[in-house]
Amino acid sequence: MSSDTEIDLEYIRRHREEIDHPLFQLFMRFGHGTRRWFIVGILASICSRFLSLVPPVILGVAIDSIFRDDTAFELPFVPASWLPDTTMEQFWFAIAAMGIAMVGQAVLIFVRASSLNLFSHRVKHEARTATYKQMQRLDMDFFNEVQTGELISILSNDTNRLEQFLDSMMGEAIQLAVLMGGTAVILLWMNKQLAAVTLLVIPLSAVFTYWYMRLAEERYTDIRESVGELNSRLENNLNGIQVIKASVTEDYEDQRVEDHSYKYFRLDWLALRLSFIYRPGLRVLTSLSFITTFIVGGVWILDGPPGPLTGDLTVGSLVTFLLLTQRLVNPLAQMGNIVERYEDAKASTKRILGLMSLPVHILDAPDAVELEDAEGDVKYDDVTFGYGKEIVLEDIDIDVEPGETVGLVGPTGAGKTTVVKLLLRLYDVDEGTIHIDDLDIRDVTLSSLRGAMGYVGQDNFLFDGTVEENIKYGQFDADREAVIEACKRAEAHEFIANLPEGYDTDIGERGVKLSGGQRQRIAIARTILQRPAIMIFDEATSAVDTETEMLIQRSINELAADRTTFIIAHRLSTVREADTILVVEDGRIVERGTHQELLENNGLYANLWRVQAGEIESLPEEFVEQASERVAQQALDASDED
Repeated sequence: MSSDTEIDLEYIRRHREEIDHPLFQLFMRFGHGTRRWFIVGILASICSRFLSLVPPVILGVAIDSIFRDDTAFELPFVPASWLPDTTMEQFWFAIAAMGIAMVGQAVLIFVRASSLNLFSHRVKHEARTATYKQMQRLDMDFFNEVQTGELISILSNDTNRLEQFLDSMMGEAIQLAVLMGGTAVILLWMNKQLAAVTLLVIPLSAVFTYWYMRLAEERYTDIRESVGELNSRLENNLNGIQVIKASVTEDYEDQRVEDHSYKYFRLDWLALRLSFIYRPGLRVLTSLSFITTFIVGGVWILDGPPGPLTGDLTVGSLVTFLLLTQRLVNPLAQMGNIVERYEDAKASTKRILGLMSLPVHILDAPDAVELEDAEGDVKYDDVTFGYGKEIVLEDIDIDVEPGETVGLVGPTGAGKTTVVKLLLRLYDVDEGTIHIDDLDIRDVTLSSLRGAMGYVGQDNFLFDGTVEENIKYGQFDADREAVIEACKRAEAHEFIANLPEGYDTDIGERGVKLSGGQRQRIAIARTILQRPAIMIFDEATSAVDTETEMLIQRSINELAADRTTFIIAHRLSTVREADTILVVEDGRIVERGTHQELLENNGLYANLWRVQAGEIESLPEEFVEQASERVAQQALDASDED
């Protein structure tokens, strides 16, 4: 991967910030199947808010025309021919109209809540699953940078906050807009001059809200990132609880969690402190509007139009003004809630869409073919590869005939595992080519390429479930007989049969109820069941005891007898019988041959063999110095990563 497209944390953050109108993009991408319910919810929100304006208007008209007999019985937007003529008929008409409006509003609130809730939960579901699907297909560079807790935070916390906004706050925002618009129309229809006094709160509130949003946006982005960091720390500590207890580092980890939690608390408090200014300030503005309307209207009725105002004002009109103004107070005061949820949802959506829009470089070529019935002929031709600008492998040439076993040995960090990662196409070579059966691996589909290979690593992941479910993972239709046969070949059947429920025994999260050797043999059995043409064993015996190593080695030898096999090992006894042993140092193949040939060559392999044989005194001083330098460099690299 070239340096300009290298994935790192700074690139990911910058990529998120470059997303424009995130909520609009999310709306256009998800929820198509329930879009009609969104429309129903929006229409119900609009109609319910309009109905909430009916009682104050009717009450004001009733006071002036029925009780005081100052004006004719008229309602805005209602033809006069629809209205009754007598006072009692008008009285009962007003009561009926207000009752219908209130009941209708209650029904529409139910329709709004259920419709928008269905839509928002559907969007959350689609966003979460689409994000997960995209995440699984991202290149390994991404997973090298981003911690698991951060991803869980996006898939869980961010999608939940998005759903909360779509479910409630969007409906409230629409209702607030309708309320302000409807109130403005009615007040202007009743008395334009007093309306100008009352509605002055709306532009003032808009300016105040704009100021708040400018400050809140950055703070909520920081909050969402701090949540991801806190989740990552908690997830790491829970996974490493055994190491923490064994190392007696509870106090140290307590402090690390406290530091991350305090950072989240501090950022959250800064955002809350800003809202503590905004919410009361908005309520003060709306309250001032109510008081000003009451003062101006009261003076108008008692002593005539004040100042430049002209005309008459009735008691019923003032009552309607005061009721509608009072109805603006709480919704406008809730605007702070809406803005906070909006900024929170926008920050979360940027994280969701940022993850979904990250580039994927390891893809099927447009004309990729299926790798069918692979024989296992593997060739590396002058391969060079680096992580970013750091060259890891250089001028790698390997030629493996079908059925041969190749051992890869060398110091830690030499590039052995990277060799097989390139074969699996977890990364693409920078220069050169890799062929399987004379096909460039970039010209075959990823599914068929990886399906032709079985990988057993040092720390194989087992899922929470039964032994059989884990062995059948990827071969879900396999029957019990095939599972048992695979386990016998993996030297696993005997210990599985002795488990409390045999193959139906639940092994716990990550196979915690099994020993390391048992987990390894189940992983080998899982790979055998796949019947791959190429087997890869990456330090498969390095973390087990001698007896378990012997059992696993028997499994490996049996499997390697009839298929192409790559064995990466620090324990040189594991590759002693390999057809060819490749010695890798500093990204280059410095020696190749059989075990005996390499011992006779008296090079790096022979020195590594002396180390494992305990012949420390016979090691050349140059080898010891190089080993010391490598260990020091590894410690420095680990420190830089921390």
